[in-house]
Amino acid sequence: MSQDINDQLVLISGASGTGKSASLAGLRNQEKVMYLNCEAGKRLPFKNNFKSYTITDPYQITEALEHAEGNSDYDIIVIDTLTFLMDMFESIYVIGSADTMRGWAQYAQFFKNMMQKNVASSSKSIIFLAHTRSDLNEATMSMETKVPVKGALQNNGLEAYFSTVVSTKKLTLKALENYKSDLLNISEQDNLLGYKHVFQTQPTKETVGERIRAPMGMFTQQQTFTDNNAQALLDHLKAYYA
Repeated sequence: MSQDINDQLVLISGASGTGKSASLAGLRNQEKVMYLNCEAGKRLPFKNNFKSYTITDPYQITEALEHAEGNSDYDIIVIDTLTFLMDMFESIYVIGSADTMRGWAQYAQFFKNMMQKNVASSSKSIIFLAHTRSDLNEATMSMETKVPVKGALQNNGLEAYFSTVVSTKKLTLKALENYKSDLLNISEQDNLLGYKHVFQTQPTKETVGERIRAPMGMFTQQQTFTDNNAQALLDHLKAYYA
């Protein structure tokens, strides 16, 4: 049994081009950010001082988490993206395996061990980025948006392992008119463009099919949409759990 809980854990999910990577630009003390790139070394869309590592084998993630623990060189760990990480595991350890059933069992166990052992016991702030996919649920005839995953992990979904899941969105300023808070700031650039990249922190009637979640009371109704600023999100989590 373990009582380890990492309160500084968040999943930032969303479709391509909605601001997942850009949300990292505001992270403080960037030289203490361990950035684990699972997307073949794809560059971030902004200049940074992160300690960046290109992941070529999924087990390098668990090694990195173990290395960072107790190491004052790192305050924040970013895994970009969880989607590509699980695809990598499938490519290396499942496809072409002599025993695919065993490969899929390892696929599920790798994720569970990473989350329940390395992530839960970590003293670092950990940010996972992930791509989402929308599919029609034929049973309810409604669209569902979630982080795609295969094997037994489909039953609960990857989001079930996170207390806080926000979704990146690109919304018009008109759509944000009724949401005013200290977590949402409309810049001069936003006004010029007429839209803003934001985090959605809780479902609305238009997004009931999305797996956005947060502990009760963490966000007010006015804070349904916030700046897509990962540092501000971590600060908000810290204040909530203080």
